[in-house]
Amino acid sequence: SFTSILFLSSVSFGSWYDHVKGWWDLMKKYRILYLFYEDLKEDPEREIRKIMEFLERPVDENLVKKISHHTSFKVMSQNQMANYKSLPTSVMDHTVSPFMRKGVAGDWKNQFTVAQNERFDENYKMQMTGTTLQFRTEI
Repeated sequence: SFTSILFLSSVSFGSWYDHVKGWWDLMKKYRILYLFYEDLKEDPEREIRKIMEFLERPVDENLVKKISHHTSFKVMSQNQMANYKSLPTSVMDHTVSPFMRKGVAGDWKNQFTVAQNERFDENYKMQMTGTTLQFRTEI
């Protein structure tokens, strides 16, 4: 199962933990903006403003609204360049699992069993020891 693979750190591009902690640690040395899915779902326009400020661009509210619309789950899920439906089945088989699923935060509760959640929580606590990185898992 995916949870077993996740715990073994053998997902496609390596350990998820190493990936997120590595970028978090690089913020000490480089100017990096770290965004969280739950924050984007909670208030997309706030997060777009944050990106514009990070890029030292003037915050234009009309542009913020346009970006918010075009990056919404509804619009992006219809865009084959965003949802990866243009990829051959040999690269990504959408009958197994679509790249863009529901566009909601907290859906893990519908995917994990109680035992899987407990195992994930235990593994997460062990893997994230020593970092200040904090994730929210729902809004």
